[in-house]
Amino acid sequence: EVQLVESGGGLVQAGDSLRLSCAASGVIFDNGAVGWFRQAPGKEREPISCLQANEGEIIYADSVKGRFTISSNSAKNTVYLQMNNLKSEDTAVYYCAAGPGRLCYYPTYPYWGQGTQVTVSA
Repeated sequence: EVQLVESGGGLVQAGDSLRLSCAASGVIFDNGAVGWFRQAPGKEREPISCLQANEGEIIYADSVKGRFTISSNSAKNTVYLQMNNLKSEDTAVYYCAAGPGRLCYYPTYPYWGQGTQVTVSA
């Protein structure tokens, strides 16, 4: 059984930092891609970063470029999202998703986490 578990969300002030984690069981990140998404109330889910692990490629949405960094620890089968200089507009539920294949370019992720809430107060 594949399981993705996000953690690290919370309530912070604008300008603060958070690091989200996405721990996987039953799927190996190195064989495909891991993406981070977020969904704010009343808005559509937005892709914000992707790690195409088997190709070493990383993609960021313009809205987070320069502030967020995706990384991985293969030994722990965990992917992180370091979020710096957080803004109120970053408030959302953050999800990780994973699966085999070139999902950064063809985002049909088969596996999703349950989400973790990030709230940034102005």
